[in-house]
Amino acid sequence: MKVDLKGKTAVITGAGGAIGSAMAMEFAQNGANVVVADLREDTMMATVEEIRKAGGSAVGIGVDVANRESAFEMITKSVEAFGRVDCLVNNAGINGGPEYRKPIHEYNDDLWHRIINVDLNGVYYCSKAAVLQLQKQGTGGTIINISSIAGLTPLRLQCAFTAAKAGVINLTKAMALELAPLNIRVNCIAPGSILFEGTRQLFYADQARAEALLSHIPLKRPGDPKEISAMTCFLASEDSSYMTGSVVTIDGGWTCGYTRDF
Repeated sequence: MKVDLKGKTAVITGAGGAIGSAMAMEFAQNGANVVVADLREDTMMATVEEIRKAGGSAVGIGVDVANRESAFEMITKSVEAFGRVDCLVNNAGINGGPEYRKPIHEYNDDLWHRIINVDLNGVYYCSKAAVLQLQKQGTGGTIINISSIAGLTPLRLQCAFTAAKAGVINLTKAMALELAPLNIRVNCIAPGSILFEGTRQLFYADQARAEALLSHIPLKRPGDPKEISAMTCFLASEDSSYMTGSVVTIDGGWTCGYTRDF
């Protein structure tokens, strides 16, 4: 999606991953200076190099979003690199493999806290740091939080992930109400099943499991990371200037309702 982000600085957490790197590339293609923030230096710098090779502007900043000091340092370094912050994309998150798929009475407490700390507290810490900078600048800005359809329609055996992502949705709405006077718009994207290497191995490697999953999706296919990145850029641009507190589902129709007749 072509939007005008020239001169803007976008900070994207989890930007070394499949969806985050697609976001970073699209922001750069639309003229933004991009802060590629991630816990993993190798994937982070790979994204930075890809942007630079394409003629874009990017720096890599290591961050642990579950750590308050690290989140605030990320924003400080972003300002040092580009002089300002205009957009924050809270994309960093974890879900995990089979060890995270347990009913609540069998769920590991440490895994619960890990997901809540990254997927929910991370959004809080990074947003707080960004808002303080945006308030100081006095120029307004945008925050885009990445939730999940699990935050709208709970998934069995994923109590921590579901709770965290539901929290992100209501945090988005609370922030939208509180920050409107500062001209800071806050919106949320709730993706469904998006195909990349991690989900390919987890959900689509086994044909029977893939068919069972796709049976819940009216469009009968997984989404592409670029379909998430396009919406993210739109929400960061002036083309969405009357949107705040919105939750945009990108799920192939999964959350519309039942896909079978009764």
